[in-house]
Amino acid sequence: MNPSVDRVRDALAELIKAALVSDDHRSLAFRREAAARIAVLAADPPEAADIRIDGAWTLAVRAAEAPALQPEEGRVSLTLPQASPFTLEDLTRAGFDVDGAVERIRKSASTG
Repeated sequence: MNPSVDRVRDALAELIKAALVSDDHRSLAFRREAAARIAVLAADPPEAADIRIDGAWTLAVRAAEAPALQPEEGRVSLTLPQASPFTLEDLTRAGFDVDGAVERIRKSASTG
């Protein structure tokens, strides 16, 4: 796979995990990991032509919904949107708000 897509997918997956888990301490750990990955992206942004953000989002959703994490996913029952709620520019913009992004993911989901 494309290493740039992997980097974006991994950052998005951490945001999704933070939105899904019900344990506040685990959510904070995922938020911190997301912030670290996003800082790396912002410091060395991938070329926009190399990234299909909705494809990276789909891969991130699959990674975040891995069976190993399902017991922790209890904050809300989510059906995540098919399209990414973020652009590549959003993710690489200085001062990206991780907490706001996690809330945006929660709000953009259909709840069951």
